[in-house]
Amino acid sequence: MSNDTATRAAEYDAGLSKPFPLSGLLALAMTGFICINTETLPAGLLPQIGEGMGISQSLAGQMVTAYAVGSLLAAIPLTIATRAWRRRTVLLMTIAGFFIFNSITALSSNYALTLVARFFAGASAGLAWSLLAGYARRMVPAAQQGRALAVAMVGTPIALSLGVPLGTWLGTLVGWRAAFGVMSFLTLILVAWVCSSVPDFQGQSGTRQKPLREVLTTPGVRPVLGVVLAWMLAHNILYTYVAPFVAVAGLGKQVDIVLLLFGAAALAGICITGRLVDGKLRAAVLASLGAFALTTVAFGLAGTSAGVVCAGMVAWGLTFGGAATLLQTALADSAGDGADVALSMNVVVWNSAIAGGGMLGGVLLTAWGVRAFPWAMLALIMIGLWTAWAARSHGFPAGHRSSNARVGGH
Repeated sequence: MSNDTATRAAEYDAGLSKPFPLSGLLALAMTGFICINTETLPAGLLPQIGEGMGISQSLAGQMVTAYAVGSLLAAIPLTIATRAWRRRTVLLMTIAGFFIFNSITALSSNYALTLVARFFAGASAGLAWSLLAGYARRMVPAAQQGRALAVAMVGTPIALSLGVPLGTWLGTLVGWRAAFGVMSFLTLILVAWVCSSVPDFQGQSGTRQKPLREVLTTPGVRPVLGVVLAWMLAHNILYTYVAPFVAVAGLGKQVDIVLLLFGAAALAGICITGRLVDGKLRAAVLASLGAFALTTVAFGLAGTSAGVVCAGMVAWGLTFGGAATLLQTALADSAGDGADVALSMNVVVWNSAIAGGGMLGGVLLTAWGVRAFPWAMLALIMIGLWTAWAARSHGFPAGHRSSNARVGGH
């Protein structure tokens, strides 16, 4: 055993004895919850927003588009601009952005101003997503980084499975403006939570900052981003058009139940991932993609069966729940000191896949119908699976993360 390997093994064993910062990590999870809910809240309230602002539902839907564009355009430049700042300062800045721009959305009667507020709320989210994974990793020793990231990411499946329908119900009950007001109130609670539970860290000094090109060409970074693109494109083809897909199986009036199955399974998936990510990251990625591929085959062969669709939703949720944890851990491990910049690239790729999945799914739906979804998804998943399989040396290395020289390099 080399001296470096022995040192990492000793650091790993020492890390297991340190207390786990659950409260601080859950504060990060709450930040992710607010990101997702702020993004998707208008989607469930388009009739109310359209009526309240005197615009069409299609124009109201551009509130979601403006948010996504803000995330795409701002993630990398804001991350680079703030990477020398104290980490908690940046985190609080993103949360303050949600408070300000959700409040403007709640109060504005001007459509253009509302779109501007949504754009900058998206910019806040882009910075937050590039920050959260690296922050969670720095809060724990290397031995606990995968588990910490799993906890920090749990806000996403909770928001997708519970937050969105609850927000839609609240907006229907008390009005869409009040729903955005509740989101602003939650950010105030989160500010106090972060100040009391989340430790502060220094940013990167000028001598340690890697340029964008150097981070992108770091061994392992591009394969991981390639897997992110393929996996999330396949996921979003189906997730965006899940309603017409399940309608073929006679579940058109039970979309909420179908999505609840998916969300509950995703929560279970992230719990399972938290136990596997540090020791079996490569195996977990390959198994998740393989199981997702088999699920799409089942959808393709028996997508008219309600039982198959429901079982497939559970399998799909299980494979998707841990995706963010697995992919961001692999990306941060590969990037080392350039993790924040690499994770900002992940935000761009991830959101591009959301938009691309929606567009590609729309083309497939118009040209061939929902029965074409599984086969297009299968092709994408196989590309991702091959990329992950080939990235054995860098990106998705075999063995325990404690044996990876870049672990903890952030």
